Amino acid sequence: MPTRRDFLAAGAGLASALGLPARAQTVFPQRAVKFIIPNAPGSSVDTIGRLLMAEMAKAWSQPAVADNRAGASGALGMDAGRASPADGHTLMIGSTSAVSTAPLLQRAVRYDPMNDFDLISLVALLPNVLVCNPALPVRNTREFIDHLRSRGGKSNMASAGIGSASHLAGVAFQTAADFRSLHVPYKGGSQGVMSVVAGETDWVLTPAPAAMSLVSSGRLRLLGHSMPQDSRPLGDTPSLATAVPGFEFSGWIGLMAPKGLPAVLTADLAANVARALRGQELLKAFDTNGAVPRASSPQEFRAYLARDIAQNKKAVDTAGVQPE
Repeated sequence: MPTRRDFLAAGAGLASALGLPARAQTVFPQRAVKFIIPNAPGSSVDTIGRLLMAEMAKAWSQPAVADNRAGASGALGMDAGRASPADGHTLMIGSTSAVSTAPLLQRAVRYDPMNDFDLISLVALLPNVLVCNPALPVRNTREFIDHLRSRGGKSNMASAGIGSASHLAGVAFQTAADFRSLHVPYKGGSQGVMSVVAGETDWVLTPAPAAMSLVSSGRLRLLGHSMPQDSRPLGDTPSLATAVPGFEFSGWIGLMAPKGLPAVLTADLAANVARALRGQELLKAFDTNGAVPRASSPQEFRAYLARDIAQNKKAVDTAGVQPE
């Protein structure tokens, strides 16, 4: 088990690599560290967030405490985190929905994702999967695109609702692959996926956890995943980029903090995340949820978030979704 000395040494090494000044620190943490999880218990973000904080706390003499603040697609939790002291004792488990898309879709959101938080590290990438009804006469993504083009827009795409991850991913995929389907929004991810199973709709591009059990039972056909072409989050399942070069549209989970966190503490926490992602229980949860571990530096996280926001904004604009 890593000691406190090991933890600080790793953080100092990362700080040096990031060009941060080496200087003495006060002992951290001085009390329990609260992790705000802007999702309900049992969600993929909650499951991974709780396991992450448990692994990180192994390097501390203080406990880690989960604080679920679900509501408004994660905006309530992120806003609570934004207003907390920037001393490292309140951290947030950020996600695509709460950070990248909520500000695009909700007028009431008061935070700026790029300027109101300190970004510590990415934690996971969450691939979307393209699944269709098994009755559709296609076996791969290329055949799928050709078939839907031949139908001239007379096909149906399910989603978890207007502005949901499956809606925006589906719109982005249609734009990149140059075909059109009628959007059929449902009240939640499970309803949208089950509509494809029932044949009410033809396909959905949805977060992997929502579909993989139905793929395993033969009730859905898996055609591809939304991560880069050289990645293999789902065994031999090909990337959608093999048929649509450059296409990538996945979700993410990351560790964030209120703005103003000391730079050396940010580096320490990023090093702790990298270490935590080697924990076996956490890696099992990644496999179960179709997630891919992805530690990063704060700078890499910032660059990734900027691209993700731009990608989602383009999908929102293409879909004609107006903030409510």
